[in-house]
Amino acid sequence: MLLALLTDIHANREALDACLAHAAGRKPDRYIFLGDLVGYGADPGYVADVVKDFVAQGAIALKGNHDEAAVGSAAGMNETAHAAIVWTRAQLDEQQRRFLAGLPLSHEEGDRLFVHASAFAPDRWGYVTDEFEAAKSFGATRCRCTFCGHLHVPAVYHVALTGRCGAFTPVPEAAIPLLPQRRWLAVLGAVGQPRDRNPDACYALLDTRNAHLTYYRVPYDVEGAARKVREAGLPISLSARLLAGR
Repeated sequence: MLLALLTDIHANREALDACLAHAAGRKPDRYIFLGDLVGYGADPGYVADVVKDFVAQGAIALKGNHDEAAVGSAAGMNETAHAAIVWTRAQLDEQQRRFLAGLPLSHEEGDRLFVHASAFAPDRWGYVTDEFEAAKSFGATRCRCTFCGHLHVPAVYHVALTGRCGAFTPVPEAAIPLLPQRRWLAVLGAVGQPRDRNPDACYALLDTRNAHLTYYRVPYDVEGAARKVREAGLPISLSARLLAGR
């Protein structure tokens, strides 16, 4: 089975459409959206509706911290994120709010766990930023492979039978063999707001039959998306971040 894994869309219509078109050309069997559908970007309603339609056709969608904030409390968010959430709330209709509110925090199937932030206390929205945080996530699940987002920077962690944890930055379009003698944690990067100084959208394809994970970077109309952020009256820094990929 080929799974398309998309996370941190952040209401970026242009990036989402580009990734979906790219993935469609590779004919995935199913889509999994790992949260933060909204927040920051100018098209939260559009993104919520698109993902909702995919879910109606068998896709899995998870809740991210921005999705939760859009329908609940935004406590703990910085000033920029909070301002974007206040704006986002006013753009969502009742059906879109119900959809976001009903999303689960994680999804497990076979030896794979999908979660927005970390397997360790998913509702606390911790970041997997290094081997220490990856080890906490590994320790919180029996699944051999964990897939998450939240950080907006792609990274892969692995643990050998000795318990030693290693990490590397994935190379786009280079298939990563998820060797059975190791456990794996893949941070998937971001569709709608990359922060690794590359503005191209990021998503991944998981080939479950051959146990290969491949990251992709997809160019899109980033200038158009950034212009819409400015025109919507959202914080100007959110527009600049799209252009800089940071």
